[in-house]
Amino acid sequence: MIRILLVDDHPIVRTGLRSLFDNYEDIEVVGEASTGEEAVEFVKSTTVDVVLCDLRLGAGMNGAETTAAIDKLPRAPRVLILTTFDKDAEILACIEAGASGYLLKDVSAQTIVESIRAAAQGQLVLAPEMTQRVLAGMRAPKVELTAREHDVLQQLATGIGNKQIAKVLFVSEATVKTHLVHIFDKLQATSRTEAINKARELGLV
Repeated sequence: MIRILLVDDHPIVRTGLRSLFDNYEDIEVVGEASTGEEAVEFVKSTTVDVVLCDLRLGAGMNGAETTAAIDKLPRAPRVLILTTFDKDAEILACIEAGASGYLLKDVSAQTIVESIRAAAQGQLVLAPEMTQRVLAGMRAPKVELTAREHDVLQQLATGIGNKQIAKVLFVSEATVKTHLVHIFDKLQATSRTEAINKARELGLV
């Protein structure tokens, strides 16, 4: 019997998943949680084989953070992410946090069931095209911005100009330009638009 915990901030999603698993004798839903914090506490006190977890869980811990916290526990269960979001940075963050797989909510019910069984056996569950994206992300150099560069990037993404960014951040326009040069270099971008697009792909904004 595979004991699973459902983690999703939408009750209707948890209800639908519970109804799905009622049709399978080898899968038992032993609990539900609406936040990552609840999920971690539940796993501490209850035996769980697989945690089926959404990526975005409201204002608290997200799926990657929840996965990392669960992975540190003794006798940690497998964590399988089930979400509607498929940004490369988010997929990679979950896998690096220790997730056993990443599924999109538009997959078939049978795929979800088979993926839970595979995860319970210690297998990595990823669609072929997603595997290629994860591998590419792992090979790519990580982009690390300073706190101030991140602030400038966030303002840049709103579409305002250098003068406005300087005003918002209480720095000189020359300082903003210097930060932008560093940001463009780190993102290997040649324009503001390209920098913003790459930052979004990497989950930086």
